[in-house]
Amino acid sequence: MTLYIPLIGLVVAVFTLIFLVLRTRVHATLAMLISAIIAGITGGLTITNTVEVITKGFGSTLGSIGIVIGLGIMMGRILEFSGAAEKIAYSLIKWLGNKREEWALAITGYIVSVPIFVDTAFVLLYPLVKALVKKGKRNILTLGVALAGGLVVTHHVVPPTPGPLGVAGIFGVDIGAMMLVGIILAIPCVICITFYAKWLAFKYPEYQCVEENPEDLKQIHQRYMEEKINKPLPNLFLSLLPIVVPIVLILIKAINNVLLQLDIFIEKEKHLYFQFFDFLGSPIIALAISVLLATYTLMPKVSKHEVIEQLETGLQTVGIILLVTGAGGALGAVLRESGVGTFIAQQIASLPITPILIPFIIATLVRLIQGSGTVAMITAASISAPVISQIPGINMLLAAQAATIGAFFFSYFNDSLFWVVNRMMGVKNAKQQMIVWSIPTTIAWGIGLCGVLVLNFVM
Repeated sequence: MTLYIPLIGLVVAVFTLIFLVLRTRVHATLAMLISAIIAGITGGLTITNTVEVITKGFGSTLGSIGIVIGLGIMMGRILEFSGAAEKIAYSLIKWLGNKREEWALAITGYIVSVPIFVDTAFVLLYPLVKALVKKGKRNILTLGVALAGGLVVTHHVVPPTPGPLGVAGIFGVDIGAMMLVGIILAIPCVICITFYAKWLAFKYPEYQCVEENPEDLKQIHQRYMEEKINKPLPNLFLSLLPIVVPIVLILIKAINNVLLQLDIFIEKEKHLYFQFFDFLGSPIIALAISVLLATYTLMPKVSKHEVIEQLETGLQTVGIILLVTGAGGALGAVLRESGVGTFIAQQIASLPITPILIPFIIATLVRLIQGSGTVAMITAASISAPVISQIPGINMLLAAQAATIGAFFFSYFNDSLFWVVNRMMGVKNAKQQMIVWSIPTTIAWGIGLCGVLVLNFVM
């Protein structure tokens, strides 16, 4: 019976976490800390040791990713303010031509949501959707869902977006590898959502127009074009540079780490080439370079005061993200230190399922219960990482991605993006709202799971 006390304690801790987030005014950060205390005490730790482990886990998690999250958000704010995101969208629409606007918007979302928050990016680019509906007589649901789908997928699975970055820190996996796998897994998800968005035009042909009054559409289009004239957009190369450079540098470092494990490159890690890219490819350095590039190339004529103001505006959103991520790391540290993770790992190892499904299942359940994708994946990582790390032969990178993909599941009324997407497109019926947005996120959830399982089989 004594052996099961830590397990019972974990069940109580998780139930407390879900109850506090769902039914009370307690913030997710404090809820995770309370759950960590319950798990620590029931897991055999003293009160003093529990507090020490929470502090250590919180600090070690943020020590590896806190600065990266801040730099990523600063870069995203500059891309948003300078018009770089809009430039990328316009260029893709021009290249792909008429009647392929949904693919241009999906690709735009796939690129832009890596540094910019998904809600903000959708609001920022939605006027372009309206203008395209007016110009090309397209269905608003097709274009809007394609854009939102591209945005939400990379927002969930590709660092330096805070959610997957926090998961990478808790699982202790390389951010470059996390980024590379996320980029790959995101592609089929975006493609399937875009095809679904095209089907919506046949399902709801009445959404051919955005507003009942055509004059409103005309005014929207004119105002958008006037804003574009009054604020000249940067060229495409400069718009993409701050996004591409850090991704390339981080991926080069990840590839080099693989090469150094081959016999031909043994003991070559001190070579100037590997040392050079090991430095530049560190996420902190790569994103610092990106912020500098964005500042001096996208806003060359903006005053120093305004640049700092925009950067600080972006950083205002960092606090809550860091607290939630750090609290998730603290909960994970308690489970690891108390030994409950090892106990559960021994039980899971005998089950007829692959252990990488554990973070996926937890993230799915938490997402369905409380709505936030970021909280869902961080919670899943915090609970599952100490468990599956004890099981031999587990690919922790794919387990981390499983946590992020589980958080796609069925976005509905308790998810802020659900309301942003549906309200801006004028969808008011609850059933239609779920068909328009809950199903696409669930498609990404299913396709992403298949991708993780295939990679796990191959790797």
